[in-house]
Amino acid sequence: MKKIFLSAALLISLFAFVACLGGTSKTGSNGGEVTGVSGSSINEPTPYGMVLVNKGSLRMGTENTDSLWGKELPTRDISVDAFWMDEHEVTNSMYRQFVYWVRDSIIRERLAAGGDESFKIEEDKNGEPITPHLNWGKAIPWKNPDDEQKEAIESIYTIHPFDGTKMLDYKQLNYRYEVFDYVTAAKRKYRLNPEERNLNTDVTVNPNEVVWISKDTAYVDEEGVIHRETITRPLSSMWDFVNTYIVNVYPDTTCWINDFQNAENEMYMRTYFTHSNYNEYPVVGVSWEQANAFCNWRTDFLIRGLGPSAKYMQRYRLPTEAEWEYAARGKNGNELPWNQDGVKTTDGCFFANFKPDRGNYTKDGNLITSKVGIYSANSNGLFDMAGNVAEWTSTVYTEAGVYSMSDMNPTLTYNAALEDPYALKRKSVRGGSWKDPESFIKSAWRTFEYQNVGRSFIGFRCVRSQVGTPGKKVKTGNNSKASKSRGGGGGGRAGGGSTKSVRRTRR
Repeated sequence: MKKIFLSAALLISLFAFVACLGGTSKTGSNGGEVTGVSGSSINEPTPYGMVLVNKGSLRMGTENTDSLWGKELPTRDISVDAFWMDEHEVTNSMYRQFVYWVRDSIIRERLAAGGDESFKIEEDKNGEPITPHLNWGKAIPWKNPDDEQKEAIESIYTIHPFDGTKMLDYKQLNYRYEVFDYVTAAKRKYRLNPEERNLNTDVTVNPNEVVWISKDTAYVDEEGVIHRETITRPLSSMWDFVNTYIVNVYPDTTCWINDFQNAENEMYMRTYFTHSNYNEYPVVGVSWEQANAFCNWRTDFLIRGLGPSAKYMQRYRLPTEAEWEYAARGKNGNELPWNQDGVKTTDGCFFANFKPDRGNYTKDGNLITSKVGIYSANSNGLFDMAGNVAEWTSTVYTEAGVYSMSDMNPTLTYNAALEDPYALKRKSVRGGSWKDPESFIKSAWRTFEYQNVGRSFIGFRCVRSQVGTPGKKVKTGNNSKASKSRGGGGGGRAGGGSTKSVRRTRR
């Protein structure tokens, strides 16, 4: 009898084991085969005002020596993944929304500090304490404020000492944000667990090894002065990969005066950024540092708007130099964004806003910048990829250019410390502008500007990496079953470089 019960128990256990494996003797299961488990899915909608640039490859740079400067540009076959890109440069109205958001956040902080606790949320609906944050659902009392509210609102403004004009006190418009450095945190030499820093089993791991890490931090003193520091300290936690930045966000409107000596540009200095006539013109006078701050704010603004569904959305950022050139050249990899040779149609209409002739800025119909999107888009659906304003990229400028980068999603980054030589703060600028001749608006032409400088001829646009780009099916050389390609979409020559030396430097 014991043997019967034992056999029955073993049989039940066997059935339970098979059930745990997901297989049974009947159909309708995976039969014990590994079939994979689905990951998190996302239906990524088209971001507002952006177009998708499909992944592909091109011969970056040009082998033709520039006829004006005799300058050779580095060339290399590269490939990039798909990304979303603003169809036109960030406009004054778009950037003004950022400036006003910073203004309103300061006012809300001061209203809360003045006793109106409804402008800051410190408890959840159950009365439990939470991380304090501003209540953006509470409207600022712009009309008919009481005395304390009026004082808080007026504190962000200043009066011009000569003409009495009321204007924003730009010195107060500081935006603080934090960035987690995923790239540095992923490197083996910075692993928190010493045993993960070296996979060579012949090497004895030193559990007491001190690993030094550099990070950026910033604070504002009692006088309102921003202090930025790069500190170096022993690695102790994941918080060592968090960099803090405080950036004054107001554009340098004086660039119209400083960029052009002995020119009557006072009107642009006083009206270009603030007047509604220039709403749809590209914002200028924005430094590389300010452009990055805008990208971070735009990301957080999106996340707050979408809520939990934004979990897998990639962050807005500046395009890499390679992404920018790939997008500008269009699907056929043209020297200029348009398909035709030359810079104007047979009817004499120009394809872009640039400087067509010596001293004649108006030959193309514009004196300075023009409204975004008034010229035809390139084959990627992007406007003003040549002329109007040159554009910041995220890539550090070096003479070696693409030679210093990988041939897959190439870039070169360096977060310059304040004490670094000024030459290390050069960032690549692409596309040429309204003040530049034809040679400078070609897609391969590259130049630089220092990251803390705003110019009247430099703007920017944002990109966002696409999540889960599907492969493109092509036929193999022996006509076998179709497989997923590595370089679908886009024009230009196929990527060919075999060296993949990644050089990503930091302080």
